[in-house]
Amino acid sequence: MTDTFPMRINKYLAHKNYCTRREADSLIEAGKVLINGKQAQLGDKVRETDHVEVRFRVKKYRYFAYNKPRGVITHSPDEDERDIRQSIPLVGVFPVGRLDKDSNGLIILTDDGRITDKLLNPEYEHEKEYVVSTKEELPSNFAAKMEKGVNIEGYITKPAVVKVLSPKKFTITLTEGKKHQIRRMCSAVGLVVARLERTRVMNIRLSGLKEGEHRPILGQELATFLKSLGF
Repeated sequence: MTDTFPMRINKYLAHKNYCTRREADSLIEAGKVLINGKQAQLGDKVRETDHVEVRFRVKKYRYFAYNKPRGVITHSPDEDERDIRQSIPLVGVFPVGRLDKDSNGLIILTDDGRITDKLLNPEYEHEKEYVVSTKEELPSNFAAKMEKGVNIEGYITKPAVVKVLSPKKFTITLTEGKKHQIRRMCSAVGLVVARLERTRVMNIRLSGLKEGEHRPILGQELATFLKSLGF
């Protein structure tokens, strides 16, 4: 985002990664935000030279790695479907991003709305790694084709990193996330995906989690993750 001053105080706090705009409004209403030593009001604007002070953080955020099982919907399930919120004992967290119904693997769960855009916006090019099995054997030039970029319905995918593990299995690391991208990339070179598992998002890995299990992201792992997102 381009810095444009004067800027509304809630937008400024969100841009500086203090909190979301909604949380900023709550902080302002609670009298916890000062501009040049004076209590801020909703709608106030700040200049680049102003001194802004936040005296209270809304909450201590939580982060979890979750291995979404096959058959579980990430968002908005139909009546006969089950989503992540119905499948875990955690309260107050939401999944960041999507993983299609027929895939399993790593989903980040959190109550920190600040990270959504930073993690999902393709301009940041965060790595996501997958293990993919296909019904057909991989062609001899498969890795080179996939790494260079594949035409999926008029869109050329960004360069990827591919490692062939066996005649019908490979890993792929992407820095983008088009809908059903890997399945569509495979289809473009004549392959059908039999199984797809996401094993890594940035520095966060499944680390032995079985399908349906979750673990907290803590310590240095969390610090590295947040630092890479700009927090």
